[in-house]
Amino acid sequence: MASGQFHHSLRLGRNNSSLFASTSDSSSHRSRGGTPKQRRTPGSAGATGTHPARTPVTDHTATSCSSATTTSGASVIVAVVEGRGLARGEIGMASLNLKYPELILSQFADTGTYAKVITKIHILVPLEILMPDTASEKGKGTKLFNLITENFPGVAFTAIQRKYFNERKGLEYIQQLCAPEFATVLMEVQAKYYCLAAAAALLKYLEFIQNSVYAAKSLKVSFKGSEQTAMIDSASAANLELVVNNRDHRSEHTLLGVLNHTKTPGGARRLRSNILEPLVDVDTINIRLDTIRELLQDEELFFGLKNAIGHFLDIDQLLSVLVQIPKQETVQVAEAKITHVIQLKHTLDLVPRLRMVLKNCKTTLLKAYYTSLEDNRFDMILEQIKMVINDDTTYLKGSLNMRTQKCYAVRPNINEFLDIARRAYTEIVDDIAGLVNQMGERYGFPMRTSFSTARGFFIQMKLEGVVLPEGKLPSEFIKVTKHKNNYGFTIADLMKMNDRCDEALREIFHMSYVVICQLLSTIHEHIHCLYKLSDAVSMLDMLLSLANACTISDYVRPEFTDTLAIKQGRHPILERIVGQQPISNNSYISEGSNFVIITGPNMSGKSTYLKQVALCQIMAQIGSFVPAEYASFRVADQVFTRIGVDDDFETNSSTFMLEMKEISYIIHNVSDRSLIIIDELGRGTSAEEGIGICHSVCEFLLSHKAFTLFATHFMELCQLESLYPNVENQHMEVQHTRSGDTGTESYNPVVIDHENCNRLFFDPETQRQRAVYHLATRLLQTARNSRLDPDSLRMYLKGLKKQYEAELQAAGQLAFIDTEEE
Repeated sequence: MASGQFHHSLRLGRNNSSLFASTSDSSSHRSRGGTPKQRRTPGSAGATGTHPARTPVTDHTATSCSSATTTSGASVIVAVVEGRGLARGEIGMASLNLKYPELILSQFADTGTYAKVITKIHILVPLEILMPDTASEKGKGTKLFNLITENFPGVAFTAIQRKYFNERKGLEYIQQLCAPEFATVLMEVQAKYYCLAAAAALLKYLEFIQNSVYAAKSLKVSFKGSEQTAMIDSASAANLELVVNNRDHRSEHTLLGVLNHTKTPGGARRLRSNILEPLVDVDTINIRLDTIRELLQDEELFFGLKNAIGHFLDIDQLLSVLVQIPKQETVQVAEAKITHVIQLKHTLDLVPRLRMVLKNCKTTLLKAYYTSLEDNRFDMILEQIKMVINDDTTYLKGSLNMRTQKCYAVRPNINEFLDIARRAYTEIVDDIAGLVNQMGERYGFPMRTSFSTARGFFIQMKLEGVVLPEGKLPSEFIKVTKHKNNYGFTIADLMKMNDRCDEALREIFHMSYVVICQLLSTIHEHIHCLYKLSDAVSMLDMLLSLANACTISDYVRPEFTDTLAIKQGRHPILERIVGQQPISNNSYISEGSNFVIITGPNMSGKSTYLKQVALCQIMAQIGSFVPAEYASFRVADQVFTRIGVDDDFETNSSTFMLEMKEISYIIHNVSDRSLIIIDELGRGTSAEEGIGICHSVCEFLLSHKAFTLFATHFMELCQLESLYPNVENQHMEVQHTRSGDTGTESYNPVVIDHENCNRLFFDPETQRQRAVYHLATRLLQTARNSRLDPDSLRMYLKGLKKQYEAELQAAGQLAFIDTEEE
């Protein structure tokens, strides 16, 4: 068997203690209280016993990624390596989720700030980070190492000897482990030396820490560059509250909380990943939008799909355990394998139902998933499972129910020793029931048999209106627990029967395990079709969730042009919090006016308005409808935010220092297709210096075509509109309204043009030049994007002409006023 060769290749020259760097080499990096903990490894000075595995070895409980914001729910291990010498700045990354057998490789060139690396690691929420020991040498760690330890203080860090970051070995591992469906990845990565080196170290380390290996040709291997998705840095994700609420980490008042109506853990993980890494390919986004529209228009499809998806277990987690080969065969391993086969049967039983729901779909994506589910390997595996496993065996909740399912999972007459063990188990269970009945008759108490994983079989009774002799239970009742009138206890004879029962169970599980292993060996070559199923279920679940969000609130399908135009847009999180539609506002940014300065009084809603635009942009790029009457977006390759002012004791940074760090990051990474949100810059220093800094930052950003929203209290910045034709001044005004019926008062923030600034700073010639510039950019925009019919286009152009004439007339009036003053 191919996996045998793989076992052999991994064990050649294996020495557990040699895998890691000596602790003494790098322990000084983690001496401070707020920094990550360095692993103490076997073979190093002071190490005792085996490696203290923080990485979960057998814990495969399903946790939704929506809550996995700290390492407590993390299950991803990441290996990072950086090129040396001339290749410094070239980063290789490999990551593998212990609950999902997908090896993700990345290689990219990063800047001196290592923004891409830090952002990618933040999105992965790692349990542990592996790096070469040469990057973390005592007292002289590399810049990348120091940045990672600063940004991820709660994540375990392990230094691996540099020799294990071997690209040749990494390529061998991928050739051995990659499932045939994903073999094309070899062409992508064979010259990506650094991601291959990271993969080699990661797989070697996983074999050591997990005490198991992945079977040959079983892993999904994918290569992801940094250009396929938009980049949102971790500070921006926190400022916009994309997945975590800043006030209460358990609160669902986040963008993820608003959109997350998923039914499966895989769907929740996919939605979270998409929110943090939105798409940049317009065709893919539109395919998703078409699918959501069909789900909203076809009620039968929507509810049929929702019902079918809701019964699926975590397929990713199931795949992960099915493709691993344990190195030790224990009772726990045997019991787990039986459970996994029952879960596999349960999952495959659901495929025909899902296929039936998708049969008459019209959109491209749903048709593609229907075709992928027609794979005959699903039926082939299910037939082979049913030859060994009973037809009525299914996945049930409840420890006793599941224990019974596992005991009688394998069909009778396949293994005669198994049949004998099961008869013995049945007799013991019957004896236990008889013993409990005898005890009830003897004492006259309403006793019944109960079961728990921790206690096994025990006795329960509920005493209502029954007086205990001498006010207490008989002395032979031991290990008594009481909750109100409910008593739980056992007796010596029952404990002995429990021991016999456990012994019979061990025999059953051992015999069943032998049969199950034979079954798995026959279906193993077809198991990779589950990757298709996992992808289909998680994507359908995510799209259903996005469609569900549209049914709760009034959302509209966005368009993609070269302009950001939102009519009556609303803040999606604020809408969830208040339970009704908040005050809506219009937004307009184009290449001709790509820099918007927003002023207004405190509490007028400037910050909310800025976040609203960014959140709507992200929603559109994940393929969701957005809260507005009409919405058009330009695809952003990066989203930057600078919001809020506070100091940071941990990094010894003042408010001003933090502001400068954040704005420096934006300046060094901005591109022409970025979306930039800046809320109050320069408040950490004096007003004069603040205005000067703001002015210089604005002038730098004005040299790019990025869309920028800049909120400020410095009215002096409004003068930029007279210097640059692509600057627009807007003002947040609070409308005070009183309801005549109830007498209640409300304050509604709305955006208006800042006409006072226009009159104050413009001379007539500048006004004329702006009028010409605006007309030219709007005509160009119309030529690029217009889908109007001839009559509507004619009316629109007439409107442009009137607007242009009005602006020229205003310029003429200014000239007349100037002449009179002279």
